[in-house]
This record gives sequence, structure tokens and C-alpha cells, in this order.
Amino acid sequence: MRYVMISKPYGVQSQFSGDDPTQTLKGYVPIPGVYPVGRLDQDSEGLLLLTDDGPLSHRLTDPRYEHPKTYLVQVERVPAEEALERLRSGVEIQGVRTLPAEIRRLDAEPDLPERPVPVRFRKNVPTAWLEVKLREGRNRQIRRMTAAVGHPTLRIYRIALGPVSLGDLQPGQWRNLTAAEVRALSQLSGSPRRKR
Repeated sequence: MRYVMISKPYGVQSQFSGDDPTQTLKGYVPIPGVYPVGRLDQDSEGLLLLTDDGPLSHRLTDPRYEHPKTYLVQVERVPAEEALERLRSGVEIQGVRTLPAEIRRLDAEPDLPERPVPVRFRKNVPTAWLEVKLREGRNRQIRRMTAAVGHPTLRIYRIALGPVSLGDLQPGQWRNLTAAEVRALSQLSGSPRRKR
């Protein structure tokens, strides 16, 4: 079995198929037979797990298990505590209420690699950084959540999946998971929390 993490670059799709390998994982990870555990959309960056262990992948992506995923998120304007509380308690997106999330505003901009396409800058519109921990993974969820409280997302960078952290892996770099990380993921993926 293979267990790999990559720091997915901006603009790269979370898949191996496609005409241009530089825009897919095929251009970065030369390991046949591994597949992404979940997805990061093309505009999102950071930690993506890859494996050929189907049962583990299923347990890590099944929403019933509610595994925590941690992101650093840049948003337009500085959210007031009321907006953060709405995100924490759950907002309605596409007719369904999100699960409660852990949200905290960071005091300073995190030290992240520069993006090849800079985040749009508007002189009169400040931005803020949030640490967001979700226990579900709906399509474009963070972008929809922050938009629902009036703070569009500018950048998303995933830094952890459960007990596994990206560390200082740079965009496009990958490495094998350690035996301890694989054990931690296996223990994390025990029993589903509740029926949905």
C-alpha cells in the first residue's frame, strides 16, 4: 500500500487525467495506482493525500465519520465576531445547514508560499485570515460559507487532515507518509459518528 501527501499547487486539478500534465497531479506525483483522498478545487492549495488503500480512502472521505480538516482562509474585509459566530454555528448553503465549524481569526498573515497568480488586491478593501476546521467536505463549502456571511474567500490553503499536517512541504512537492502518520489516520477512521 502507498500513502503519499502532496502540497497541491494553485491551478492544479485533484486528478491524474487531463491533456496538460502540469495542470493535474500526473505532472507532480510519478506513482502509478494512487488516487486523491477527497478533493481540493483547482483554486485551492495545500495538503492532499493520495493512496491506493481504497477502504482507508473511503473512511477518510465518508461524511459520516466527520474527520477534521484544517484550512487557512483569506477573506475580504475583517469579519466581526457576529459573522464568525454564524460560521461556527452553521450557515445554510444550497438549502442545507453546514455542521458547526471551528473558526478563529488570525492576528497576522500566515507565512505561506507565494501564489503564481496573486490574490486580487484592492487598496480600499482590507483582508483577514481565518483558521477554519471543518468536519464535512461539501463542494466549494468554505467559499459558500464565507460568502453567506458577507466575506468572499480570496485564498484557501489546507494545512491538516486529522492528525496529519502539511508541515513545510512546498507547492508541488510530495512525500511518503511516515508509519506513524498512517497509523494515526487508521485510528482516526474508526467508527462513524452518526447517521446523516
